[in-house]
Amino acid sequence: MTTAPETTDSNTLEGETLLKVENLVKEFPITKGVFFKKQTGAVKAVSGVSFDVKRGETMGLVGESGCGKSTTARTLLRLLEPTSGDIWFQSQLGVDGGETNEVINIATADKSRLRVLRRQMQIVFQDPYASLNPRMTVASIVAEPMVVHGVGDQDSRLDKVKELLQVVGLSPEHTNRYPHEFSGGQRQRIGVARALALNPKFMILDEPVSALDVSIQAQVLNLLDDLQEEFDLTYLFIAHDLSVVRHISDRVGVMYLGKMVEMADRDTLYEEPMHPYTHALLSAVPIPDPAVESQRERLLLEGDIPSPINPPPGCRFNTRCPKAVAGHCDVDEPVLTEVSPGHVVACHYPEVRKAF
Repeated sequence: MTTAPETTDSNTLEGETLLKVENLVKEFPITKGVFFKKQTGAVKAVSGVSFDVKRGETMGLVGESGCGKSTTARTLLRLLEPTSGDIWFQSQLGVDGGETNEVINIATADKSRLRVLRRQMQIVFQDPYASLNPRMTVASIVAEPMVVHGVGDQDSRLDKVKELLQVVGLSPEHTNRYPHEFSGGQRQRIGVARALALNPKFMILDEPVSALDVSIQAQVLNLLDDLQEEFDLTYLFIAHDLSVVRHISDRVGVMYLGKMVEMADRDTLYEEPMHPYTHALLSAVPIPDPAVESQRERLLLEGDIPSPINPPPGCRFNTRCPKAVAGHCDVDEPVLTEVSPGHVVACHYPEVRKAF
């Protein structure tokens, strides 16, 4: 674990930065043996990821399944322990519950500070059918964070639950119902209400609409937009649907095999992508205009994603990249380089290619 201090002064985070991730690494050990578990390798799920999230913005994180998006999200909240790296967060609550303005390193925070951070950082999970306890009523589910953190009494918590249900578009009369009595979209709204129970400043949305019908997706996305404006929320939005990400995100980061390969503001990334992997992802996004769609070239990547247990040397994308140069791309690992203000790319041969 990194030896960085748990707290620091506010100069560590520049301007309106709420969260800053530096060289985050998460590896899962592979062990052999029944009694004496000897480590024989590691799954390199996240390898040196760095980015920041500004206060009030929505940062999108995209990539294929297995690229490390959800692992990154869970590590940010310390639901998974980071192997190394720093996660700086601008905390507005002190250990005593009073207001403060200190920067805390989540990666090394002790239990008391981590408990305070949990009130300010929440997550909405992907599967609304698995993330709600079927044995608990809606009132118990939404009130549970308040119970855990000792917020309010029973009557005030029930009033808060009814208020939150109304905020997310559900009836306050549904408090005594169980999750199986709701549709998928309604369950996801319950999950959002639970995440809002402690008035967080930062929310991670881990593919919150991927399990929902398209018509319901739009309703949930519009709800998230409204809640962000009403409660001054900051989002990290994780998805593999690039159309959804473009709709809701201000900036977008692209991950491949545990690495961040490109990051830029929404319009720049979608209109002037520079990494070959980003080109391929965007070429797969359908366009509703048949005339434009018929003239567009589809980029098909050859081969499968390499194993994160043994990633290829050099650029991790070189085994599937149509522009890879032998002796360079498979030897030297590219670093994130700023090619224009706010636009960073990890590629030896970046090139703008219109996707739409």
